[in-house]
Amino acid sequence: MPGPVKKTTIVAVVLASAFIFLMSFSTCTSFGRLPRGERLERIKQSDHYRDGQFQNISPPIQETPKKPGMVNFFKVLFSKSKNVRPKNSLPAIKTDLSSLDRTQDILLWLGHSSVFIQIDGVRFLIDPVLVMGAPAAFINRPFKGTALYKPEDIPDIDYLVISHDHWDHLDYNTVKKLKERTGKIICGLGVGEHFEYWGFDKDRIVELEWTEKAPLENGFTIQCFPARHFSGRGLRRNRTLWVSYVLHTPTMNIFISGDGGYDTHFAEIGGQTEIDLAIIENGQYNEAWKNSHLMPDDLIQAVKDIGAQRLFTVHNSKFTLSNHSWDEPLINISRAAEQNNFNLISPMIGEPVYLKDKTQVFNKWWERP
Repeated sequence: MPGPVKKTTIVAVVLASAFIFLMSFSTCTSFGRLPRGERLERIKQSDHYRDGQFQNISPPIQETPKKPGMVNFFKVLFSKSKNVRPKNSLPAIKTDLSSLDRTQDILLWLGHSSVFIQIDGVRFLIDPVLVMGAPAAFINRPFKGTALYKPEDIPDIDYLVISHDHWDHLDYNTVKKLKERTGKIICGLGVGEHFEYWGFDKDRIVELEWTEKAPLENGFTIQCFPARHFSGRGLRRNRTLWVSYVLHTPTMNIFISGDGGYDTHFAEIGGQTEIDLAIIENGQYNEAWKNSHLMPDDLIQAVKDIGAQRLFTVHNSKFTLSNHSWDEPLINISRAAEQNNFNLISPMIGEPVYLKDKTQVFNKWWERP
């Protein structure tokens, strides 16, 4: 049986190489630093921190496969699926962010989960990954046409909002280049350790526990809520907290899901707050990861639970992190929106979304040849 033996040998070599890579480079600055000192003591007081790790609210929906996450990741990389990456360059628009009128209420998707929001005169940047989305960029290159925006294109930001510390949501090279143009960082408990290690002033870091609320400037408030996920930039998991948020502006309430599988928090948030816009994860799912990423049917239920007036889905169309077709998440949610009367926002990368214009129409750009 030379075929299976050869395949097994290749997988073993790749996994061994990956392990050596992580062990060799896990002390590099970009990996950040695990919480310590006063920050660690605060973490230990959290009701969600037990046995040396943060825990999700609910137990696993199903048994987690015994294969480690790295095995699943490399199965994706060597998948025989023909459509995990688009064949052609994806359409995108290069909007000059620095020239935007501060009075404009506008959203621009920068690819994957990276979102620029300017609302009621205040600028937010969510989970920016504009340089590198993995410990080694050559492993997971962005799709053609999607790396249109660089840190140099981002104007001064009032608040940098981070949902969790995975590489595809917190990119060291991006945030370092934005350091002098960022007001404050909002993140989950423990994630501030990375920023402090990277030279950010401690007094600029706002770390939140689930259900904590923080007042911001000019009548803004942000509240931290649970997500069903995990965290970690190296071999040690769940030392920092993964979160979702509701951003309360003077004129809108915006839900930011971060990454995570389905759980009760969607209904709880929707039941207590009227959401004008929900930004929800959609993509890079796999049945084996049901506990930490939304499957298509669970996404539909989550949207119903939140009950938002408008929906925008992210976490797709820039990197391949699973083995579904690259356009499957957009096809699924577009169909679901038509069947369930969701007001879906589906811009291409860089296309302006006017937050107060509920009549704005978007093309199905992913259907282009």
